[in-house]
Amino acid sequence: MSAYIAPSQIAQRQLAYFEGKHVLVAGESEDLFPIELANHCQSVTVFTTHYGYYRQLSAHTAIDCQFGVQYEPKDENKAPADLVLLYWPKAKSEAEYLLAMLMAQLGEGCEIVVVGENRSGIKSIEKMFKPYGTIRKYDSARRCSFYWGQCTQTPPAFQLDAWFKRYEVSYQETRLTIHSLPGVFSHGEFDIGSQLLLDTLPPLSGKVLDFGCGAGVIGSVMAALNPGIELEMCDISALAVASSQATLAANGLTGRVFASDIYSDTDDDYQFIISNPPFHSGLDTSYSATETLLEQAPAHLNRQGALFIVANSFLKYPPIIDAAFGKCETLNKTNKFAIYHAKR
Repeated sequence: MSAYIAPSQIAQRQLAYFEGKHVLVAGESEDLFPIELANHCQSVTVFTTHYGYYRQLSAHTAIDCQFGVQYEPKDENKAPADLVLLYWPKAKSEAEYLLAMLMAQLGEGCEIVVVGENRSGIKSIEKMFKPYGTIRKYDSARRCSFYWGQCTQTPPAFQLDAWFKRYEVSYQETRLTIHSLPGVFSHGEFDIGSQLLLDTLPPLSGKVLDFGCGAGVIGSVMAALNPGIELEMCDISALAVASSQATLAANGLTGRVFASDIYSDTDDDYQFIISNPPFHSGLDTSYSATETLLEQAPAHLNRQGALFIVANSFLKYPPIIDAAFGKCETLNKTNKFAIYHAKR
């Protein structure tokens, strides 16, 4: 059984495409295939918006790894990438974003390999790549596709600000402008779970962590309604961090926004940890990050600290909270969502 995800396995079948190239890996990559790839290439650089993947790869000296919202060549003495290996992301808008950003940076003549599961909508690359050049499918296996193409046009300059989706949300007497980059959890409106969570919160004070902040809706509402709090917001996605920073700035609010792989970069003295936690990893459902969030929450709260989360009602989170805190209260419930609360 291969330790690689299926898109990496189909890329592994086609190593000849990468021989002697300076490869830039981007997109929904989540395994150690770039390490093997380095044995066949002049160089391998991984650009990722996922902080957990960045932390995992940073320990390997065979490759360079970069985390952020835009890829920027770091070393002028190194040859630039001449082939992009793009793992097709779950959001089509994120694929468009990555293509525009990477092609603008690498330019005409750059080759591209795109791999991804067929159910992810990878076929869209055939139309999406037309403004840059030609691309076609060369392999299919394990319900995945392998495309190769080349940028033959001069790509337009990339402007990050143009990629923010902007929309208004209202909560009580507060009206906020939300900024959201492609691929960030955001409905373009106030999602019901977040609204139920905010309806249930008490007045806040002290140091407050919005865990899995996304586009910054919950954190911004909390800051607007509780101007005395010391707000911190974290997410595993660089795109989410940039979105929340832009949302705070657009509304004249202040807070510290940073990347964290669950609690990797957080403090341990919060008065409140508040979250509408994600439960998707790539195309699949994953609860492990939220379970770790709940299990380790007491260690990151001060002595009087409290946890508030919203979750789909069918998820079995109360026993985990019970085990961590000794007691879990259900403060609010609809046929779809529940608000759970625990005190240290």
